Amino acid sequence: MKKSISIWSFYGNWSLEEKLRLAKAAGFAGFEIDLSEDGPVNLKSTPADMKTVRALAKKCGLELSGLATGLYWGANAVSADPATREKAGRILQKQIECAAALGIDTILVVPGAVGVDFIPGAEIVPYHLAYERAKDFIRAALPLAEKARVTLGIENVWNKFLLSPLEMTAFIDSFGSERVGSYLDVGNTLATGYPEHWIAALGARIRRVHFKDYRRAVGGVDGFCDLLSGDVNWPGVMAELKAAGYQGWVAAEMIPPVPFYKHCPEVLIHNTSRAMDAIFAL
Repeated sequence: MKKSISIWSFYGNWSLEEKLRLAKAAGFAGFEIDLSEDGPVNLKSTPADMKTVRALAKKCGLELSGLATGLYWGANAVSADPATREKAGRILQKQIECAAALGIDTILVVPGAVGVDFIPGAEIVPYHLAYERAKDFIRAALPLAEKARVTLGIENVWNKFLLSPLEMTAFIDSFGSERVGSYLDVGNTLATGYPEHWIAALGARIRRVHFKDYRRAVGGVDGFCDLLSGDVNWPGVMAELKAAGYQGWVAAEMIPPVPFYKHCPEVLIHNTSRAMDAIFAL
């Protein structure tokens, strides 16, 4: 397996180059970048912009391992509002285009939300409607994804949707395409289940993995914690990943509402790298 870190793990006011160099110095081989409103990869980015970002990563000795985005939280792909669904579709299209230009073969996709507890006033969508709209959302993007050779990695997130590994498996299989897979987040499963069960069920459908740890006794978004300090059964996770034959990128995603480290945030990057080395050795 290959070790990467998400851009969302960096709390200092660093430039992209500084983040890349810190990741490299900490021992990471990959860097998961994101599509945002105003970051280095954004909705207005041009092919030339992507060429610059790709060259910068190469200069810093890192491979771009994936393309995530937080923009779906403001554009629910299964909303009752057609304009909101169209916005989500444009975000997904831009993700695919940027990923192809960056040399990234898998993107993180949130296919919609039934409800979101951490967003005040978030729309609540009837589950059966959300399921059908989510299928339409992914199906509409598949021709572009297949042409660009970019896999749509469906992430398990706190969206009250696709709540079990069996449901996620059925959703992915419904498209009959190698360009739809799982962007499995280990820590996100702890609120309602066990990551080792998800891995066993998803198997070869897993195209990317996020590492997070979580303390159930704390609960909510405050339950996320440093790797190896929570309730994730890391020996079980590694055993199931190996049984599934997974050898791809694993990105640490350290994203609580406030920084883990109020001072010297660069230490988080180094400690996360060491923790991942220990987990990989299990």
